[in-house]
Amino acid sequence: METRAYAVMAEKAELQPWSFDLRSVGSHDVQIAIEFSGVCHSDIHTGRSEWGDVHFPCVPGHEIVGRVSEVGAGVTTFTVGQRVGVGVYVDSCRTCANCLSGMSNYCLEGMTGTYNTPERDGKGVTQGGYATSIVVNQGYVVSIPDGLDPAGTAPLLCAGITLYSPLKEWGAGPGVKVGIIGLGGLGHMGVKFAKALGAHVTVLSHSASKKDDALAMGADEFLLTSDESVFVDHAKKFDLLINTVSAPLDLNLYLELLGLDGTLVMVGLSPEPYPIKAFSMLAQRRRIAGSMIGPVSQLQEMLNFAGEHNILSDVEVIDASYVNTSWDRVVASDVRYRFVIDASTF
Repeated sequence: METRAYAVMAEKAELQPWSFDLRSVGSHDVQIAIEFSGVCHSDIHTGRSEWGDVHFPCVPGHEIVGRVSEVGAGVTTFTVGQRVGVGVYVDSCRTCANCLSGMSNYCLEGMTGTYNTPERDGKGVTQGGYATSIVVNQGYVVSIPDGLDPAGTAPLLCAGITLYSPLKEWGAGPGVKVGIIGLGGLGHMGVKFAKALGAHVTVLSHSASKKDDALAMGADEFLLTSDESVFVDHAKKFDLLINTVSAPLDLNLYLELLGLDGTLVMVGLSPEPYPIKAFSMLAQRRRIAGSMIGPVSQLQEMLNFAGEHNILSDVEVIDASYVNTSWDRVVASDVRYRFVIDASTF
């Protein structure tokens, strides 16, 4: 089946219209007619060859919402017409210890990304959601709860799970003081999920203009990090901090905000290493941890939770012809808070 898409055709080139043939629907595959595809900053890093090798042509996109258009003979979980989603990966080895324990996002052989990754059968390279359709094994597809706006749901497939997973892992809930560092595409999802989980939520941002948005999204407090007194007045007051900022920060300042056994979780991707002072870690027995999306089972859990609490991303829906401009605006932090492409415009 031919699908229309936008692809990066060569290094440093802009996205342009492109058509290609999807693989045939196998016994355990689901074919999805894509409705909306979120624009993630990692799409830009990949498409602009900032993260290593790119397999051209490259169709980005791993925040996918659409309707099932065909199922293989062995598919038991999904039916034609059902609204579903696809996130950051579409396969894994399925045999390593991590896969067998339900943590296939940490597959020891490496998960198969939704785009720009060689297929495990060696027959091609994955192409993503900036397209009209996609074929995915049913084990890596999730159901979208009824009632959730599909455009606002699309970014949950990456940005949402990226924040939900560490919030659950480190026990965000009633009585827990959570700080979200940065209020962007990732950070605003952290505020919404942390608040719905019952935590006391504080946004830490260098942008005073984000205060009203943070409070409207449910934050209990907003701290302007350009004010140095913030780091003195709030020392040892947080249980969990999640850094969503993809730029260098002085992590030692933020570590001092954590109390006993507090954890700083890194989900933002800074291009530069962070210098860490040993005393910042030793004091209060603090920890720095990382977290990368979540397994398919947790992706479904997150979507069900979002359905129960009507949690959506704040989005600007765009036509496919605007996608190159949207990439420039994401890099300039000129979006509140996520671009989503209307796939009918490909």
